[in-house]
Amino acid sequence: MGLVKTLLSKLSPRGPHPQVEDQEAAQKTFLITNIKEFQKAIGYTIRDQKVFVQALLHRSFLQRLNTPGRSNERLEFLGDSILNFILAEYLYHHFPSAEEGELTKTRSRLVNRKALAAYAKDIGLSRFILMSPSAAQSVGKGGDTILADTYEALVAAIYLDSGYERAQQFVRRQVLAALQNGSIATKDENYKSMLLEYAQASGLGVPRYSIVKQEGPDHDRTFTVEVFLDNDRKGTGTGKNKKEAEQAAARKALEAIS
Repeated sequence: MGLVKTLLSKLSPRGPHPQVEDQEAAQKTFLITNIKEFQKAIGYTIRDQKVFVQALLHRSFLQRLNTPGRSNERLEFLGDSILNFILAEYLYHHFPSAEEGELTKTRSRLVNRKALAAYAKDIGLSRFILMSPSAAQSVGKGGDTILADTYEALVAAIYLDSGYERAQQFVRRQVLAALQNGSIATKDENYKSMLLEYAQASGLGVPRYSIVKQEGPDHDRTFTVEVFLDNDRKGTGTGKNKKEAEQAAARKALEAIS
């Protein structure tokens, strides 16, 4: 059996974690098994496959194989700048009456970690990232960092592969779709404040939040919080910190009430 066939037998068709020891061979095998599906997911025809493999290569993959190599971090750096410029240009032309401060706040909401992760989820990017099982588990539990970083690297890969115009088309298409389907928000949404206002107006007192579960290592912890109104549990939420989990619980409570 040839090298490619051997590697293919160890790599699930949709799995991002090849059980092989040779980094270059694993990357090539990944392209053989996933390139068509990946192109369809991102809506883009790849010219230079190598730069896209680089964009999908998380450092945990190299650490797991205990082999030297370059992850997607340099592409992430470039993609961050490209994203900021594309969206700054878009907001400048589409909101001519907005002041600088408003434009800056809106852009920050469009390029923050949660927004970038939402764009990544919309195209199912996690299916294609080359990463270790532990890193994949973090993504599966709702961790946004790897998704956000890889999305930035992907934008850089498109830019290097075809230039600014194609990268601009990709980003604008993604952002507009996310805005339309509600996966990101451009306005502040303080669910805790909204729940407090509702509770006080309804004579239910002050909402009480309680941490019911903490999971994961210190660097990747997930919190689960419940919120009570008048001793009645109204919602449960999870997050990577206590504040995020409380906001999620408050949002669930508001949804249940409405």
